[in-house]
Parts: sequence; structure tokens; C-alpha cells
Amino acid sequence: MALSAETESHIYRVLRTASGAAAHFVALGFTIFVAVLARPGSSLFSWHPVLMSLAFSFLMTEALLVFSPESSLLRSLSRKGRARCHWVLQLLALLCALLGFGLVIVHKEQLGKAHLATRHGQAGLLAVLWAGLQCCGGVGLLYPKLLPRWPLAKLKLYHATSGLVGYLLGSASLLLGMCSLWFTATVTGGAWYLAVLCPVLTSLVIMNQVSNAYLYRKRIQP
Repeated sequence: MALSAETESHIYRVLRTASGAAAHFVALGFTIFVAVLARPGSSLFSWHPVLMSLAFSFLMTEALLVFSPESSLLRSLSRKGRARCHWVLQLLALLCALLGFGLVIVHKEQLGKAHLATRHGQAGLLAVLWAGLQCCGGVGLLYPKLLPRWPLAKLKLYHATSGLVGYLLGSASLLLGMCSLWFTATVTGGAWYLAVLCPVLTSLVIMNQVSNAYLYRKRIQP
């Protein structure tokens, strides 16, 4: 027996709500797991994985989920209020990423190691640079009068698409970091696979949110 359109819509909303809740939990849980593993303060390097996971796993995930009608923790706020929270969270994510990247550079200088010699380091640099450009692009949405020739709807679409690319770059950097000697020396077996699933799951949720936001805009356009 075929399900009615209303039933299918309800099931879809429930699934989106459940996946959003899972993304909140996983983003926070993964960041806490990395912090426990790294023991921040035990060495200069220990701050690097903590700050990078805080930036790309927790803060950036929350910054993007803030617009989700089913998963946002700030649904009571106006669209303008959520946009401001999104900007603050993204700025904090960028600051954490810059600090984490800077500390690992200092750490490698102290050890006399080469910089950007691994795929993880290269992906991390690209993710940090992209996050910086993305924050600069967000200024155009906060102050649309700075770009009078660009329709606001298109600016939002480009910003969301670029943000998704940046988020995936950050997730890729986290995944490559879990293949590093530091991580694999401590986390093995099933725990390693569970850790790898964390950025994969949050990436799938974020991709679904961005794609649905795009389809929604297409439907409401005349």
C-alpha cells in the first residue's frame, strides 16, 4: 500500500530531525573524544588536534545547523538572529583553526620537521584558507549594500555552496588526521572506524541540509 504524500512528508521530517540530532551529538562527542585523547596542555602539539576538531567538527557543524528548521537549537530566534549566531560561530571556528594551524607550525619548527609534507597538512591548509575566504564572503550577506549589483538570493546560494565545499574540506582534513601516526598509535580497531564515521555522518547531514535549502529556494521562485 502506497504511503500518502502527508505521511511521506512526516516520515521525512522525522528522519531529518533524527539525523540533525545525531549530528549535534556526534560533533560534540567527537570533539570531546579528541580532547581526552590529546590531553590539551600536555604538550604544544596537544592543542592542535583539539582546536582543529573544535573548529571543523563542532563549531562549523553548529554554525550550519543553526539554519535547519528541524535541527537548529535556536529555532526561537528570528532569521536575522540566527544569521548573527551563524557568523559568530563561523568566526570562532576560523580563529580556532588559525590558532591550531599556527601551533602545529611552531611545533614542527621546534622539531625541525618539514611543513605541509603530508596530505593531512595540505588539506588542513586549504580548509583554513577556504574558511577565511568564506568568512570574508559572509560580510557581503551581512551588509548587502556593499555588493549592490549582486542579487541577494544568488549571494546566499553561492555562499551556501562555497560553505559546503569548505565544510567538506575541513572534514577531509579531520579524516586524514585520523590516519596520522599520532592518532593510529592510540586509537585502533573498532574505535578507529567509529571515529572515522563521525565526520562522515556530519558531512552527510550538512550536505542534505544545503541541498534541501537549494531545492526549497527553487520551489518558491516564480
